[in-house]
Amino acid sequence: STPIIHHPEVAILAVHKVRPQPVARDGGVVVHPVAQLSLTFDHRVADGAQGAAFMNDLVALIEDPRRLLTAL
Repeated sequence: STPIIHHPEVAILAVHKVRPQPVARDGGVVVHPVAQLSLTFDHRVADGAQGAAFMNDLVALIEDPRRLLTAL
């Protein structure tokens, strides 16, 4: 699904259901829980590079929550 922005919102993040999916790891395929994230934002306010940077930072924090302690 794609989240819809309503004025005066600038961006919205959707977090979808966590499901087991095959993932390539260390030259093999293993099953890991994976959640899909969808980000919609107003391109008049932010550009794609800012959206991509936000998503990359968010994914890094979700994958390694210890980063939250060093991000302060």
